Amino acid sequence: MDLIRLVDQPGRRLARAVQDKPGARQILNVFDAVFNWGRACSIWPMTFGLACCAIEMMCTGASRYDLDRFGIIFRATPRQADVMIVAGTVCVKMAPVLRRLYDEMPEPRYVLSMGNCANTGGRFYHDAYSVVKGVDRIVPVDIYVPGCPPRPEALLHGLLELQKKIRSESMADEFAAGALRSHED
Repeated sequence: MDLIRLVDQPGRRLARAVQDKPGARQILNVFDAVFNWGRACSIWPMTFGLACCAIEMMCTGASRYDLDRFGIIFRATPRQADVMIVAGTVCVKMAPVLRRLYDEMPEPRYVLSMGNCANTGGRFYHDAYSVVKGVDRIVPVDIYVPGCPPRPEALLHGLLELQKKIRSESMADEFAAGALRSHED
């Protein structure tokens, strides 16, 4: 993943340099395909397990489901991760910690919300004052995995959907949006 992050900055400079030139879109499309294939095939999630969903997350990482074959390797620190898997009930006191860990992750970063408690606060804690009513109130969530707790297959499906999302991203579109924002300022 460090190699991809080293290529990331020169690649973005290349995209900025050629985006207004004829044929630039074709060049960027090829570059996007190769770059996004590398990012999608080397997802490094940081686990943020808070409740029973964390047990299912650990089961998914074990040998039966073998996440390593998809290039998904759990990391212990946010500085090495590009995906945060939030599994379980997020209490109000944990919200600042969750946000700080998210902010420490390098760009591009993604969040996968696992389980009903992480998605909506859960059915058991719906009226509790101490529970956050969804992780998306703290950090932006890319993929939601429903269930109480979700089975390992559901988490695996969510990770594969995240890979599809990463493969479909485009630097050219990102720079076009960035150029529009910079002209508006």
